[in-house]
Amino acid sequence: MAGIEIVDLKKSYDVEKRELPVLTGINLKIPEKQITVILGRSGCGKTTLLRLAGGLEKPDSGQIVCEGSHRMAFVFQEPRLMPWLTVERNISFGLRRKERQENRERIREIIRVVGLEGFEGAYPSQLSGGMQQRAALARALAYRPSFIMMDEPFAALDYFTREQMQQELLRVQRTENCSILFVTHSIDEALLLGSRIVVIDQGKVRKEYQVDDAVGGRRERNLLAEPLIGLKKDILKQLNTDAKTGTDKVLDIKQQED
Repeated sequence: MAGIEIVDLKKSYDVEKRELPVLTGINLKIPEKQITVILGRSGCGKTTLLRLAGGLEKPDSGQIVCEGSHRMAFVFQEPRLMPWLTVERNISFGLRRKERQENRERIREIIRVVGLEGFEGAYPSQLSGGMQQRAALARALAYRPSFIMMDEPFAALDYFTREQMQQELLRVQRTENCSILFVTHSIDEALLLGSRIVVIDQGKVRKEYQVDDAVGGRRERNLLAEPLIGLKKDILKQLNTDAKTGTDKVLDIKQQED
């Protein structure tokens, strides 16, 4: 199966002269051409896993095997657009000059796909939060990545804009047939977006869920009906522990030294 394979991955950080384990023995296969969601509480190691899978950090040990192209694009919680560039220039910013010229038609198509037609010449300050994130997603798509890594990209948006952007992401994924690794702490968001959900807690994979199989492959999902209610209950059960997250452990270390 093409995609990303993670084998016995371990990662720790030095905090206050002590070693803090963040990920311990992660084994995971992330398939291409679907949305795989990494779900967990704050401080559980999910963002670290995303950064390792995307090549932004190096593991202490273990392997990350990516078949084919290693072109990775990132969409973060903040759009991180260049305020002095227009929407169109922001989208093409990461491309080489030759690529910008060759892909001019492609960039126009991406702008249409993400719903920003008519705003090509607008600046980030003239856009709403949701529109800025659309531009950030378009910039990632323009790079033609093997995977798009999304780190809680809708967390800063209001409820209504977040719902709209979730539906937009599903539409874009179907249109572009792209591969996405998506990090969230929201169970509802994971159930709505994910073809597959990987629950992380205390730096370990607790359980994996094949959501597409559970709902018969349907993308129109009712979070208030079975089988998603049952999946949500089971996910809550997996996360309903008294164990402390990595963030909690950092606070404990600081309190001990105070």
